[in-house]
Amino acid sequence: MGTDTGKFEQSTGPAIYLDSLESQARRVQTPCGDGTMAWRIWGEGAPIVLAHGAQGSWTHWVRNIERLSRHRRLIVPDLPGHGDSAMPASNDHAGISAALARGLSAILGAEKMPADLCGFSFGGVALAHLAALHPGTARRLVIVGCGGLGTPMGHPRLGRISGLVGEERRAALKANLLGLMLHHPESADDLAIHMLLPTAKAARLHAPPLVLPDRLVKVLPEVRVAVDAIWGAFDLPHPDPATQEAALRTVQPDAEFRVVEDAGHWAMYERPQAFEAALLDILARPPRKVG
Repeated sequence: MGTDTGKFEQSTGPAIYLDSLESQARRVQTPCGDGTMAWRIWGEGAPIVLAHGAQGSWTHWVRNIERLSRHRRLIVPDLPGHGDSAMPASNDHAGISAALARGLSAILGAEKMPADLCGFSFGGVALAHLAALHPGTARRLVIVGCGGLGTPMGHPRLGRISGLVGEERRAALKANLLGLMLHHPESADDLAIHMLLPTAKAARLHAPPLVLPDRLVKVLPEVRVAVDAIWGAFDLPHPDPATQEAALRTVQPDAEFRVVEDAGHWAMYERPQAFEAALLDILARPPRKVG
């Protein structure tokens, strides 16, 4: 990657690097269903919530935390039913949004609302419902490589992992990353491979019905703040950025739509600095009036 973050991770190994990054966060637990929701917070300043994708966790943002936290206060949850967070009270967007809204209220205090929201894939759909169902939580919303726009799905390539060991298993994990999340072979590195199965195994919420085929495009008219988007040029699950932009503009005609060149679905991991530049530029602009 050629970044200071990448050099440190290479010198320590993925597990030590993740532990070190997590140790710098402030951990907060808030109510969620019959348990709690886990939040990690880095940095100071204006808050931005970063929500991960399906079968993910806070680690979807691992390449971005160090640099973004120099500019903003990062509030990074494990979404309900993922990572260290319990299942929501109901397995729908109402239940997920209620847990998110309660947690943000506890973290920020009502007087400090709203926050900027940035969600990747399923996380973008979850945050769109949060903004719609709990007005006042969001200053603006940025969606990143999201499904639910009613557009044709791509054709991810995922193979079997069970029963494989050693280099054969590693090769299969790398192939799955390239078949869904990433574009370049070198992007499926030790850190990405290390994170893949643990986050998937920890996920208990079945996300596809909460996204497909058009859950996002149906809720966006209810979002009363500016909605913008960032897309990887080679997003496999949701291909052809122009098609996605056209679908988004049917309900958010003034949306900013940025494309991260040379990146796949997981654009913020594959091309972190280009992604961060796009995100910070969007957030620096005055929010548009909607409605």
